[in-house]
Parts: sequence; C-alpha cells; structure tokens
Amino acid sequence: MQNGNAPKSNVTAVMVEEHRLILRMIALVEKNVDLAEAGEFSDWDFFLKGALPFIRLYADRFHHAKEEDVLFKALVANGMPEQNSPIAAMLMEHDHGRAFVRGIEGAAQRLLAGENARDELAENARGYCALLRDHIEKEDSILYPLAERILPEAVRAAMIAAYAEAEAASPGLESNFRHLVEEYEVKRSA
Repeated sequence: MQNGNAPKSNVTAVMVEEHRLILRMIALVEKNVDLAEAGEFSDWDFFLKGALPFIRLYADRFHHAKEEDVLFKALVANGMPEQNSPIAAMLMEHDHGRAFVRGIEGAAQRLLAGENARDELAENARGYCALLRDHIEKEDSILYPLAERILPEAVRAAMIAAYAEAEAASPGLESNFRHLVEEYEVKRSA
C-alpha cells in the first residue's frame, strides 16, 4: 500500500528533456537567420533538410504528439477543461507554430530557387522561434508542474508506457535528430 507522501512517477520529465533539444535547434535557426540577414549565409538546405525535418518530425510529430495524445488527454480526463484552459492555449500555439513552419519552408524553397525571400524567411523563422521559446517556458514553468500536482498516480504508468510506445514507433528518431543538432552546432562554432 502506498502512502500519500510517496513520490509520484514523473510524467513530464521526458517532455522537459525533449524541450532542451528543441531549444538547441531554435538557437541554430536564430543564428542562421541572423547570418542570412547579414548576407553571410546561403545554405538554404539547412532549413529544408535540417531544421524543417527536425521541427516537423521531432518537435511536432514526436514531441507534440506525446503532449496532445497522452499528457493533454490525461489532464482532461482528470478534470482540466479542454476549452478555455491551458490545454486550449497550448494547442492553439502548436497550430500557430505549424503556420510559421509552412512560411519558413516556402521562403527557403524560393531562396534555393534564387528568389529574394530573406525577409519572409526571417519573419517566419523569428516568429516560430519566439513562439516556441515562450511556449516551452509556459509548459516547463506552469503546465508541467500543474500536471505533476494534479495527475493521480493511477494514470502515470499508462502515460509513461504510451510515451515509450511512441518512442518505439520511431526507433532512432531522437538519437538521429540529436546527432543532427550536434553536427550543426559544430558547423556553427567552426
């Protein structure tokens, strides 16, 4: 029998850890946008073959899917309203981020084709980066601690199993993207 003071399984630690990698990619995007605006960067494939696949596959499908399909559903099932709530705000920001990503992609494709779309790229990339930094801060400092307080121990094992299932469905995804970020960080510091 478990007493009321026993530590609960942490269901947000994995999300916080994933945020660290997402923030590292955001820093790379910001740095490369700065260089592009200064006319010192033209590796548009960084966006098309590096940053955008990372954002779409890792940040959105892998990370946001865990939030949307596991964490948020558990919060709603345990009393948090789905509408007019932190969950509704986070989902709206996920969608807003996806719109910025489409803008980054369109601008990077035009730049690769030789068109002038640096301002469009910068506007969408800066918008995405600012949104995600703020979003991550809200999740790490408000939503996740709230989740740790309100989610009962009885649902936590299933949540952790669902996270593991999501990770098993994409074997090597996290390590591949971690390696990609590390490679770009080395290039940036060279």
